[in-house]
Amino acid sequence: MIRKLSALQEQGRLIRVGVIGCGAMGTGVALQVARTVGMALVFLGDIGDEALARASGQTGLKQVSVKDATNPPEWQPGELLTTTDSLELLKHTKIDVLVECTNTIFEASHYCLAAINQGAHVVLMNAEVDLVFGTLLAHEAKKKGVVVSSDAGDQHGVLATMADEILLWGFRIVQAGNMKGFLHRHADSEHARPWAEKNRGSVVQTLSYTDGSKMNIEQALIGNYLGLTPIKPGMEGPKVKDMREILDAFDFSKYGDQGRVDYTEGVPWPGGGVYIVGYCDDDQQDFLLNYYKVCAKRPYYLFFRPYHLCHLETPRAIAQCYFDQRAVIPPPLGKKLNDVYAYAKKDLPAGSTIHHAIGGDEVYCMVNAREEAEKENAIPFYWLEPIEGQHAKLLVAKQKDDPIRFSDVELPSTPYHDMLRQQEVRVNA
Repeated sequence: MIRKLSALQEQGRLIRVGVIGCGAMGTGVALQVARTVGMALVFLGDIGDEALARASGQTGLKQVSVKDATNPPEWQPGELLTTTDSLELLKHTKIDVLVECTNTIFEASHYCLAAINQGAHVVLMNAEVDLVFGTLLAHEAKKKGVVVSSDAGDQHGVLATMADEILLWGFRIVQAGNMKGFLHRHADSEHARPWAEKNRGSVVQTLSYTDGSKMNIEQALIGNYLGLTPIKPGMEGPKVKDMREILDAFDFSKYGDQGRVDYTEGVPWPGGGVYIVGYCDDDQQDFLLNYYKVCAKRPYYLFFRPYHLCHLETPRAIAQCYFDQRAVIPPPLGKKLNDVYAYAKKDLPAGSTIHHAIGGDEVYCMVNAREEAEKENAIPFYWLEPIEGQHAKLLVAKQKDDPIRFSDVELPSTPYHDMLRQQEVRVNA
Protein backbone atom coordinates (compact mmCIF):
# COMPACT_ATOMS: atom_id res chain seq x y z
CA MET A 1 0.00 0.00 0.00
CA ILE A 2 2.87 2.38 0.76
CA ARG A 3 4.07 2.01 -2.84
CA LYS A 4 0.67 3.02 -4.17
CA LEU A 5 0.57 6.02 -1.86
CA SER A 6 4.10 7.07 -2.79
CA ALA A 7 3.29 6.76 -6.50
CA LEU A 8 0.15 8.85 -6.02
CA GLN A 9 2.12 11.63 -4.36
CA GLU A 10 4.80 11.51 -7.07
CA GLN A 11 1.99 12.13 -9.58
CA GLY A 12 1.06 15.28 -7.66
CA ARG A 13 -2.14 13.76 -6.30
CA LEU A 14 -3.30 13.14 -2.74
CA ILE A 15 -6.14 11.31 -1.03
CA ARG A 16 -8.19 14.14 0.48
CA VAL A 17 -9.33 13.14 3.96
CA GLY A 18 -11.77 14.69 6.41
CA VAL A 19 -11.88 13.71 10.09
CA ILE A 20 -14.76 14.39 12.47
CA GLY A 21 -14.32 13.99 16.21
CA CYS A 22 -11.39 15.35 18.23
CA GLY A 23 -11.29 12.97 21.16
CA ALA A 24 -8.21 10.84 21.77
CA MET A 25 -8.76 8.64 18.72
CA GLY A 26 -9.82 11.42 16.36
CA THR A 27 -6.81 13.49 17.36
CA GLY A 28 -4.55 10.53 16.69
CA VAL A 29 -6.15 9.86 13.30
CA ALA A 30 -5.76 13.50 12.28
CA LEU A 31 -2.12 13.47 13.31
CA GLN A 32 -1.44 10.24 11.42
CA VAL A 33 -3.21 11.25 8.22
CA ALA A 34 -1.28 14.52 8.19
CA ARG A 35 1.97 12.53 8.36
CA THR A 36 1.09 9.84 5.79
CA VAL A 37 2.57 9.99 2.31
CA GLY A 38 -0.05 10.32 -0.42
CA MET A 39 -2.69 11.76 1.92
CA ALA A 40 -3.85 15.25 2.83
CA LEU A 41 -5.84 16.14 5.93
CA VAL A 42 -8.28 18.61 4.37
CA PHE A 43 -10.59 19.32 7.28
CA LEU A 44 -11.03 18.53 10.94
CA GLY A 45 -14.34 18.97 12.72
CA ASP A 46 -15.67 18.85 16.27
CA ILE A 47 -18.57 20.49 18.08
CA GLY A 48 -16.19 21.83 20.75
CA ASP A 49 -13.86 24.75 20.05
CA GLU A 50 -11.35 23.69 22.71
CA ALA A 51 -11.04 20.10 21.49
CA LEU A 52 -10.82 21.29 17.89
CA ALA A 53 -8.06 23.77 18.68
CA ARG A 54 -6.08 21.21 20.65
CA ALA A 55 -6.28 18.54 17.96
CA SER A 56 -5.65 20.82 14.98
CA GLY A 57 -2.67 22.39 16.74
CA GLN A 58 -0.94 19.00 16.83
CA THR A 59 -1.08 18.42 13.08
CA GLY A 60 1.58 20.95 12.10
CA LEU A 61 -0.69 22.35 9.39
CA LYS A 62 -1.78 25.95 8.87
CA GLN A 63 -5.20 26.22 10.48
CA VAL A 64 -7.97 27.95 8.57
CA SER A 65 -11.04 28.43 10.74
CA VAL A 66 -14.20 28.15 8.64
CA LYS A 67 -16.69 30.73 9.84
CA ASP A 68 -19.38 29.96 7.23
CA ALA A 69 -19.41 26.24 6.44
CA THR A 70 -21.90 26.81 3.62
CA ASN A 71 -19.30 28.89 1.79
CA PRO A 72 -15.86 27.61 2.89
CA PRO A 73 -12.58 28.82 1.41
CA GLU A 74 -10.97 26.57 -1.16
CA TRP A 75 -8.54 24.21 0.52
CA GLN A 76 -4.85 24.62 -0.32
CA PRO A 77 -2.02 22.12 0.33
CA GLY A 78 -0.47 22.68 3.74
CA GLU A 79 -3.72 24.06 5.12
CA LEU A 80 -6.26 22.49 7.44
CA LEU A 81 -9.87 23.68 7.40
CA THR A 82 -11.34 23.53 10.91
CA THR A 83 -15.02 23.69 11.72
CA THR A 84 -17.64 23.22 14.41
CA ASP A 85 -20.25 22.68 11.67
CA SER A 86 -19.00 19.46 10.09
CA LEU A 87 -22.29 18.55 8.45
CA GLU A 88 -22.41 21.70 6.35
CA LEU A 89 -18.71 21.60 5.52
CA LEU A 90 -19.12 18.05 4.22
CA LYS A 91 -21.68 19.32 1.75
CA HIS A 92 -19.39 22.05 0.40
CA THR A 93 -15.84 20.65 0.56
CA LYS A 94 -14.38 17.98 -1.71
CA ILE A 95 -12.91 14.97 0.08
CA ASP A 96 -12.22 11.41 -1.00
CA VAL A 97 -12.58 9.72 2.40
CA LEU A 98 -14.28 10.66 5.67
CA VAL A 99 -13.03 9.12 8.92
CA GLU A 100 -15.83 9.28 11.51
CA CYS A 101 -14.32 9.37 15.02
CA THR A 102 -17.08 10.69 17.26
CA ASN A 103 -18.71 8.58 19.96
CA THR A 104 -22.19 9.50 18.71
CA ILE A 105 -24.66 7.35 16.80
CA PHE A 106 -27.41 9.53 15.34
CA GLU A 107 -25.20 12.52 14.59
CA ALA A 108 -22.48 10.27 13.16
CA SER A 109 -24.95 8.64 10.80
CA HIS A 110 -25.76 12.05 9.30
CA TYR A 111 -22.08 12.89 8.82
CA CYS A 112 -21.58 9.57 7.07
CA LEU A 113 -24.64 9.98 4.85
CA ALA A 114 -23.53 13.48 3.86
CA ALA A 115 -20.07 12.18 2.90
CA ILE A 116 -21.55 9.30 0.91
CA ASN A 117 -23.92 11.68 -0.88
CA GLN A 118 -20.86 13.69 -1.99
CA GLY A 119 -19.18 10.54 -3.35
CA ALA A 120 -16.72 9.97 -0.50
CA HIS A 121 -15.78 6.66 1.09
CA VAL A 122 -16.36 6.34 4.84
CA VAL A 123 -14.06 4.74 7.42
CA LEU A 124 -15.64 4.18 10.83
CA MET A 125 -13.44 4.68 13.88
CA ASN A 126 -16.81 4.50 15.60
CA ALA A 127 -17.94 0.96 16.32
CA GLU A 128 -21.32 2.10 17.60
CA VAL A 129 -22.55 3.68 14.37
CA ASP A 130 -20.89 0.83 12.46
CA LEU A 131 -23.09 -1.71 14.24
CA VAL A 132 -26.25 0.39 14.50
CA PHE A 133 -26.54 2.05 11.09
CA GLY A 134 -23.93 0.16 9.06
CA THR A 135 -26.56 -1.55 6.94
CA LEU A 136 -28.29 1.71 6.06
CA LEU A 137 -24.94 3.33 5.22
CA ALA A 138 -23.92 0.34 3.10
CA HIS A 139 -27.10 0.55 1.02
CA GLU A 140 -26.60 4.27 0.41
CA ALA A 141 -22.90 3.75 -0.39
CA LYS A 142 -23.75 1.06 -2.93
CA LYS A 143 -25.97 3.54 -4.78
CA LYS A 144 -23.11 6.03 -4.97
CA GLY A 145 -20.38 3.52 -5.83
CA VAL A 146 -18.39 4.14 -2.65
CA VAL A 147 -17.34 2.00 0.31
CA VAL A 148 -18.17 1.99 4.02
CA SER A 149 -15.53 0.27 6.13
CA SER A 150 -14.68 -0.50 9.72
CA ASP A 151 -11.36 0.95 10.81
CA ALA A 152 -8.24 -1.18 10.29
CA GLY A 153 -6.74 -0.53 13.73
CA ASP A 154 -9.59 -1.30 16.09
CA GLN A 155 -9.76 -4.85 17.43
CA HIS A 156 -12.37 -6.07 14.97
CA GLY A 157 -10.48 -4.56 12.04
CA VAL A 158 -7.23 -6.23 13.06
CA LEU A 159 -9.07 -9.54 13.51
CA ALA A 160 -10.58 -9.21 10.03
CA THR A 161 -7.16 -8.74 8.45
CA MET A 162 -5.77 -11.70 10.38
CA ALA A 163 -8.75 -13.86 9.47
CA ASP A 164 -8.43 -13.13 5.76
CA GLU A 165 -4.86 -14.42 5.90
CA ILE A 166 -5.62 -17.45 8.08
CA LEU A 167 -8.49 -18.47 5.80
CA LEU A 168 -6.11 -18.16 2.85
CA TRP A 169 -3.81 -20.64 4.60
CA GLY A 170 -6.67 -23.16 4.60
CA PHE A 171 -7.65 -23.06 8.27
CA ARG A 172 -11.22 -22.96 9.55
CA ILE A 173 -11.85 -20.15 12.05
CA VAL A 174 -12.80 -21.73 15.39
CA GLN A 175 -12.70 -18.56 17.48
CA ALA A 176 -11.90 -14.88 17.01
CA GLY A 177 -10.95 -13.37 20.34
CA ASN A 178 -10.13 -10.17 22.15
CA MET A 179 -7.57 -9.99 24.96
CA LYS A 180 -9.13 -7.73 27.59
CA GLY A 181 -7.04 -6.67 30.55
CA PHE A 182 -9.93 -5.81 32.87
CA LEU A 183 -13.73 -6.05 32.87
CA HIS A 184 -16.26 -4.89 35.47
CA ARG A 185 -19.79 -5.10 34.08
CA HIS A 186 -21.32 -3.22 37.01
CA ALA A 187 -18.85 -0.33 37.07
CA ASP A 188 -20.37 3.15 37.32
CA SER A 189 -19.32 6.65 36.32
CA GLU A 190 -17.42 7.35 39.52
CA HIS A 191 -15.37 4.21 39.03
CA ALA A 192 -14.50 5.25 35.47
CA ARG A 193 -13.77 8.93 36.15
CA PRO A 194 -10.12 8.60 37.33
CA TRP A 195 -9.29 6.39 34.35
CA ALA A 196 -10.96 8.84 31.98
CA GLU A 197 -8.94 11.74 33.37
CA LYS A 198 -5.71 9.74 33.23
CA ASN A 199 -6.26 8.72 29.60
CA ARG A 200 -7.73 12.05 28.43
CA GLY A 201 -11.05 10.45 27.49
CA SER A 202 -14.70 11.02 28.36
CA VAL A 203 -16.24 9.24 31.34
CA VAL A 204 -18.97 7.74 29.15
CA GLN A 205 -16.48 6.34 26.65
CA THR A 206 -14.19 5.03 29.37
CA LEU A 207 -17.07 3.33 31.16
CA SER A 208 -18.12 1.63 27.92
CA TYR A 209 -14.64 0.05 27.84
CA THR A 210 -14.64 -0.88 31.52
CA ASP A 211 -18.03 -2.60 31.56
CA GLY A 212 -17.29 -4.50 28.35
CA SER A 213 -19.98 -2.88 26.22
CA LYS A 214 -17.55 -1.58 23.60
CA MET A 215 -15.81 -4.95 23.34
CA ASN A 216 -19.14 -6.70 22.84
CA ILE A 217 -19.94 -4.31 19.98
CA GLU A 218 -16.58 -5.00 18.36
CA GLN A 219 -17.05 -8.76 18.71
CA ALA A 220 -20.50 -8.49 17.15
CA LEU A 221 -18.95 -6.71 14.17
CA ILE A 222 -16.25 -9.32 13.55
CA GLY A 223 -18.78 -12.09 14.18
CA ASN A 224 -21.13 -10.65 11.58
CA TYR A 225 -18.27 -10.46 9.09
CA LEU A 226 -16.94 -14.00 9.63
CA GLY A 227 -20.20 -15.79 10.46
CA LEU A 228 -19.22 -16.36 14.11
CA THR A 229 -21.56 -16.22 17.11
CA PRO A 230 -21.08 -16.13 20.90
CA ILE A 231 -21.62 -19.43 22.67
CA LYS A 232 -23.76 -17.53 25.20
CA PRO A 233 -24.82 -13.90 25.71
CA GLY A 234 -21.73 -11.86 26.49
CA MET A 235 -19.37 -14.77 25.66
CA GLU A 236 -17.42 -16.87 28.19
CA GLY A 237 -14.34 -14.70 28.86
CA PRO A 238 -12.13 -16.96 30.98
CA LYS A 239 -9.33 -15.43 33.01
CA VAL A 240 -5.85 -16.43 31.90
CA LYS A 241 -2.38 -15.46 33.10
CA ASP A 242 -0.73 -16.01 29.73
CA MET A 243 -2.40 -15.92 26.35
CA ARG A 244 -0.77 -19.26 25.50
CA GLU A 245 -3.26 -20.75 28.00
CA ILE A 246 -6.11 -19.98 25.60
CA LEU A 247 -6.03 -23.43 24.03
CA ASP A 248 -6.81 -24.93 27.46
CA ALA A 249 -9.20 -22.21 28.64
CA PHE A 250 -11.96 -23.05 26.15
CA ASP A 251 -13.62 -26.33 25.18
CA PHE A 252 -13.55 -25.95 21.41
CA SER A 253 -14.97 -29.43 20.85
CA LYS A 254 -18.42 -28.26 21.96
CA TYR A 255 -18.51 -25.66 19.17
CA GLY A 256 -19.13 -28.23 16.43
CA ASP A 257 -18.81 -26.50 13.06
CA GLN A 258 -20.01 -23.13 14.38
CA GLY A 259 -17.17 -20.69 14.89
CA ARG A 260 -17.38 -18.37 17.90
CA VAL A 261 -16.42 -14.94 19.12
CA ASP A 262 -15.05 -14.67 22.65
CA TYR A 263 -12.40 -12.99 24.79
CA THR A 264 -9.99 -13.58 27.63
CA GLU A 265 -9.57 -11.45 30.73
CA GLY A 266 -6.32 -10.69 32.48
CA VAL A 267 -3.44 -11.55 30.16
CA PRO A 268 -0.45 -9.87 31.85
CA TRP A 269 1.55 -11.25 28.92
CA PRO A 270 1.60 -9.94 26.23
CA GLY A 271 -0.70 -7.32 27.76
CA GLY A 272 -3.37 -6.99 25.10
CA GLY A 273 -4.21 -7.57 21.48
CA VAL A 274 -6.31 -10.06 19.57
CA TYR A 275 -6.11 -13.71 18.59
CA ILE A 276 -7.63 -16.33 16.32
CA VAL A 277 -7.87 -20.07 16.91
CA GLY A 278 -7.77 -21.99 13.65
CA TYR A 279 -8.59 -25.64 12.93
CA CYS A 280 -6.42 -27.88 10.77
CA ASP A 281 -6.12 -31.66 11.14
CA ASP A 282 -3.35 -32.62 8.74
CA ASP A 283 -0.17 -34.55 9.61
CA GLN A 284 2.15 -32.67 7.28
CA GLN A 285 0.78 -29.26 8.25
CA ASP A 286 1.11 -30.20 11.91
CA PHE A 287 4.75 -31.22 11.42
CA LEU A 288 5.60 -27.93 9.70
CA LEU A 289 3.62 -25.75 12.10
CA ASN A 290 5.41 -27.36 15.04
CA TYR A 291 8.68 -26.64 13.26
CA TYR A 292 7.56 -23.01 12.92
CA LYS A 293 6.87 -22.95 16.71
CA VAL A 294 3.16 -22.15 16.31
CA CYS A 295 1.33 -22.54 19.62
CA ALA A 296 -0.91 -25.56 19.11
CA LYS A 297 -3.02 -28.25 20.67
CA ARG A 298 -3.82 -30.24 17.56
CA PRO A 299 -6.10 -29.72 15.71
CA TYR A 300 -6.31 -26.18 17.15
CA TYR A 301 -3.66 -23.56 16.38
CA LEU A 302 -3.30 -20.19 18.04
CA PHE A 303 -2.42 -17.09 16.03
CA PHE A 304 -2.20 -13.78 17.83
CA ARG A 305 -1.19 -10.20 17.49
CA PRO A 306 -0.15 -8.67 20.81
CA TYR A 307 -1.32 -5.17 19.95
CA HIS A 308 -3.77 -3.15 17.91
CA LEU A 309 -2.62 0.34 17.06
CA CYS A 310 -5.87 2.19 16.33
CA HIS A 311 -4.95 5.53 14.68
CA LEU A 312 -1.62 4.28 13.29
CA GLU A 313 -3.48 1.73 11.19
CA THR A 314 -6.32 3.95 9.99
CA PRO A 315 -4.41 5.09 6.85
CA ARG A 316 -4.47 1.51 5.59
CA ALA A 317 -8.27 1.46 5.75
CA ILE A 318 -8.36 4.84 3.98
CA ALA A 319 -6.02 3.65 1.23
CA GLN A 320 -7.80 0.32 0.83
CA CYS A 321 -11.12 2.10 0.27
CA TYR A 322 -9.56 4.59 -2.16
CA PHE A 323 -7.39 2.27 -4.26
CA ASP A 324 -9.25 -1.04 -4.05
CA GLN A 325 -12.82 0.04 -3.23
CA ARG A 326 -12.68 -2.67 -0.57
CA ALA A 327 -13.69 -2.46 3.08
CA VAL A 328 -11.72 -3.92 5.98
CA ILE A 329 -15.12 -5.06 7.26
CA PRO A 330 -18.14 -4.14 5.14
CA PRO A 331 -21.46 -3.69 6.96
CA PRO A 332 -24.01 -6.40 6.12
CA LEU A 333 -26.59 -5.50 3.50
CA GLY A 334 -29.11 -7.86 5.10
CA LYS A 335 -29.95 -8.94 8.64
CA LYS A 336 -27.15 -8.98 11.17
CA LEU A 337 -26.15 -12.39 12.50
CA ASN A 338 -25.36 -10.87 15.91
CA ASP A 339 -26.49 -7.81 17.78
CA VAL A 340 -25.75 -6.27 21.16
CA TYR A 341 -28.39 -6.17 23.89
CA ALA A 342 -29.03 -4.21 27.08
CA TYR A 343 -28.87 -5.67 30.61
CA ALA A 344 -29.58 -4.01 33.95
CA LYS A 345 -26.35 -2.86 35.60
CA LYS A 346 -28.07 -2.63 39.00
CA ASP A 347 -31.55 -3.01 40.47
CA LEU A 348 -33.72 -0.53 38.59
CA PRO A 349 -37.20 0.42 39.84
CA ALA A 350 -40.09 0.99 37.47
CA GLY A 351 -39.95 4.52 36.08
CA SER A 352 -36.14 4.58 35.93
CA THR A 353 -34.68 6.78 33.21
CA ILE A 354 -31.98 5.31 30.96
CA HIS A 355 -29.51 8.17 30.72
CA HIS A 356 -27.04 6.43 28.41
CA ALA A 357 -27.50 3.42 26.17
CA ILE A 358 -23.77 2.68 26.44
CA GLY A 359 -21.27 3.89 29.01
CA GLY A 360 -23.90 4.79 31.60
CA ASP A 361 -24.93 3.75 35.09
CA GLU A 362 -28.15 1.91 34.20
CA VAL A 363 -27.25 -0.74 31.59
CA TYR A 364 -24.36 -2.68 30.17
CA CYS A 365 -24.33 -4.42 26.79
CA MET A 366 -23.70 -8.00 25.71
CA VAL A 367 -23.47 -9.59 22.27
CA ASN A 368 -25.82 -12.41 21.35
CA ALA A 369 -26.94 -14.21 18.22
CA ARG A 370 -29.83 -12.18 16.88
CA GLU A 371 -32.04 -15.23 16.27
CA GLU A 372 -31.73 -16.29 19.92
CA ALA A 373 -32.22 -12.80 21.33
CA GLU A 374 -35.32 -12.12 19.26
CA LYS A 375 -37.01 -15.18 20.79
CA GLU A 376 -36.80 -13.33 24.13
CA ASN A 377 -37.86 -9.97 22.69
CA ALA A 378 -34.52 -8.59 23.91
CA ILE A 379 -33.88 -4.95 23.07
CA PRO A 380 -30.66 -3.93 21.33
CA PHE A 381 -28.91 -1.30 23.43
CA TYR A 382 -29.14 1.42 20.81
CA TRP A 383 -32.92 1.69 21.07
CA LEU A 384 -32.25 3.18 24.53
CA GLU A 385 -30.04 5.98 23.17
CA PRO A 386 -31.25 9.40 24.42
CA ILE A 387 -31.91 12.00 21.73
CA GLU A 388 -32.15 15.74 22.47
CA GLY A 389 -33.01 15.15 26.11
CA GLN A 390 -35.63 12.49 25.40
CA HIS A 391 -34.93 9.25 27.29
CA ALA A 392 -36.27 5.70 27.41
CA LYS A 393 -37.98 4.82 30.69
CA LEU A 394 -38.57 1.49 32.36
CA LEU A 395 -42.19 0.43 32.65
CA VAL A 396 -41.32 -2.40 35.05
CA ALA A 397 -38.69 -2.99 37.72
CA LYS A 398 -35.60 -4.92 36.65
CA GLN A 399 -33.16 -6.74 38.86
CA LYS A 400 -29.40 -6.52 38.43
CA ASP A 401 -28.27 -8.48 35.34
CA ASP A 402 -31.82 -8.89 33.99
CA PRO A 403 -32.10 -8.57 30.20
CA ILE A 404 -34.11 -5.55 29.07
CA ARG A 405 -36.96 -6.36 26.67
CA PHE A 406 -38.87 -4.14 24.28
CA SER A 407 -41.97 -4.62 26.44
CA ASP A 408 -40.06 -3.34 29.50
CA VAL A 409 -39.49 0.17 28.19
CA GLU A 410 -41.31 3.22 26.95
CA LEU A 411 -39.33 4.62 24.03
CA PRO A 412 -39.46 8.28 23.03
CA SER A 413 -40.68 9.28 19.59
CA THR A 414 -37.68 10.84 17.84
CA PRO A 415 -36.23 11.05 14.32
CA TYR A 416 -33.50 8.67 15.52
CA HIS A 417 -36.01 5.96 16.43
CA ASP A 418 -37.81 6.54 13.13
CA MET A 419 -34.48 5.99 11.37
CA LEU A 420 -33.98 2.70 13.20
CA ARG A 421 -37.43 1.53 12.13
CA GLN A 422 -36.79 2.56 8.53
CA GLN A 423 -33.59 0.52 8.48
CA GLU A 424 -35.46 -2.52 9.81
CA VAL A 425 -38.06 -2.16 7.06
CA ARG A 426 -35.31 -1.99 4.43
CA VAL A 427 -33.50 -5.02 5.82
CA ASN A 428 -36.68 -7.11 6.05
CA ALA A 429 -37.62 -6.15 2.50
